[in-house]
Amino acid sequence: MMDIQVDSLTFSFPDSWEVSKYDEWAFYRNQFQKMRPGIQGVDLIAIHGGVIWLIEAKDYRQYPRTKEVELTEEVANKVFCTLAAMLPAKLNASDSSERNFAAQVVRGQRLRVVLHLEQPLKHSILFPRAIDPSKVQLKLRTLIKPIDPHPKVVESTQMQGLPWTVK
Repeated sequence: MMDIQVDSLTFSFPDSWEVSKYDEWAFYRNQFQKMRPGIQGVDLIAIHGGVIWLIEAKDYRQYPRTKEVELTEEVANKVFCTLAAMLPAKLNASDSSERNFAAQVVRGQRLRVVLHLEQPLKHSILFPRAIDPSKVQLKLRTLIKPIDPHPKVVESTQMQGLPWTVK
């Protein structure tokens, strides 16, 4: 298994997968993100069997969400911006591993979007389970339907059959 840390979460992917922390790419940070305000990127891009997985991770177990922009709008923007960066990264990234990974994304046969959303398991006044995953999934589906008509909103205890684990 290949372990990748995203903030407080550890994603474990099968060894046959190719996974990259997109929001740490030099191309994203030093070139693409500087083009205009509001450009964002997903946390992880995973590739297996021609399927491209765009994965955004949010962990609200210790600190509740404070951003004013709606969660689904934020995720949709990250997906849009990440996809918009892939062709330029394939052609212009100075890091050859980023260029090669972007080329694999561009050759992909299917796109999938996953929001990994961790919240406090116990409802409390201090840490309520304020975000309903089913509502987020429904709204996300309407925003990104041409990209992935069936996005997933998961958490470590309910991975909905995804082939990786998260701790």
